[in-house]
Amino acid sequence: MFSHSASNSAVQQPRRARFGTAAVTVALAVTGVLASTIPTAQATPHSSASRCGGRGVDENAVIRYESDVLIKAPLSTIWKLQTDVERWPSWQPPVTTAERLDPGRLKAGSQFRWTTPAPATPTTPATTLTITSTVQELRRHNCILWSGPAIGEGLRIDEGVHLWTFRKVKGGVLVHTEETWTGDQVEADVPTATEALGGGLEAWLRDLKTTAESLARAQ
Repeated sequence: MFSHSASNSAVQQPRRARFGTAAVTVALAVTGVLASTIPTAQATPHSSASRCGGRGVDENAVIRYESDVLIKAPLSTIWKLQTDVERWPSWQPPVTTAERLDPGRLKAGSQFRWTTPAPATPTTPATTLTITSTVQELRRHNCILWSGPAIGEGLRIDEGVHLWTFRKVKGGVLVHTEETWTGDQVEADVPTATEALGGGLEAWLRDLKTTAESLARAQ
């Protein structure tokens, strides 16, 4: 969400980026949320401890980001918001459309398609990204892992792999997210792509926290 700033409630975890030299600028997030103002990504070691059903993000990807937020709401509320993908546009403004491609409860193998606008940059046109995600792993009230490409006119991410974990702690639920991107276009400028990815994830955490806590207060 390019209109948001980084959340004070999100505790950023180590992230890793290998810096490229090409001049492609990509200001988008395959998560479907965009940001233009976040701290510069640092080249620090990446923790590969997070898993869902033994699987995690792409360990070989050079574009990656991870972060956490404490949400003071029931786990069931947070889980429903995150897995009811067709309702994402109701609480994530940059997600313009979202649809399930198969019926029933979200599970491993489920697919969904969603769209988000990507603003113009000095080297890429303004476009709308279409993201087709496939759930790779899902453990109810525990974790979810999905992956898929993001494609727009003049802009492409070959594959984004996105992991979420949820853990009850004192004072609420600790939500952890991490994501990796691969593809020639985004890998041409790793620092810029990493900043865009980080901004998107921080905005998603911020909206999830705000919405879940608002629902909890209303109950």
